[in-house]
Amino acid sequence: MKFTRTAALAAISLAAGLSLTACNNGDDSAQAPSAQGSSSASSSGGGSSSGSASGSGGSQTGKAKPGSGTGTSSSSGGGNGAGTGGGKGKFCRTSDLTIEAVDSSPDRTTGDVTVQMTNKGAGTCSVTGFAGVDLKDADGTSAPVARGHEQPRITDLKNGGTATFSISYPVDKSGKSLSKPTNIVVTPPNETHSVSLKWPAGALPLAGPYDDRIQVHPVGIAN
Repeated sequence: MKFTRTAALAAISLAAGLSLTACNNGDDSAQAPSAQGSSSASSSGGGSSSGSASGSGGSQTGKAKPGSGTGTSSSSGGGNGAGTGGGKGKFCRTSDLTIEAVDSSPDRTTGDVTVQMTNKGAGTCSVTGFAGVDLKDADGTSAPVARGHEQPRITDLKNGGTATFSISYPVDKSGKSLSKPTNIVVTPPNETHSVSLKWPAGALPLAGPYDDRIQVHPVGIAN
């Protein structure tokens, strides 16, 4: 009987010890993820701090030297300002223009005809660009004139103002050219309505054929 009690007490003590050990192990397991989470949070916080420092450094590095950024911006603004007149002003209608052609050859070897356009409308309008030009021949055919390679400039005309453009061409020195223009068909820049002008009397003879040696040049303000 005494042996039985002793064995029972020993069994109870062993069970209590195992229970305590299990509890301690459970506490350690629960604490481990917490520690990991704390470490992760700390690492995350460190990354945030590093990113902030990097961003600040980038901001410092990205600062331009005095005047460099402003110069570019100013240049862009200046370009826009230069384009304001031709961009905002309405284009001249053919009906608002008095158009005529005159011989302007500087000598006997250089063919040149100048077309003058005078604004008879009430307000300012633009003739910026190239006019469309066709040459009509004595045989009834017509040929478009090629554009020159110059860059057009903004050309605004006030009431009574005159703008001009020229048509340059090779001169026939043989007297055998079959190209005999009788009319110049002109369409002002950004217009669709044309006018037919007489080929100027006394203009030098044109050497054919009608090809890209004959050129129309951009409109500009008359001197």
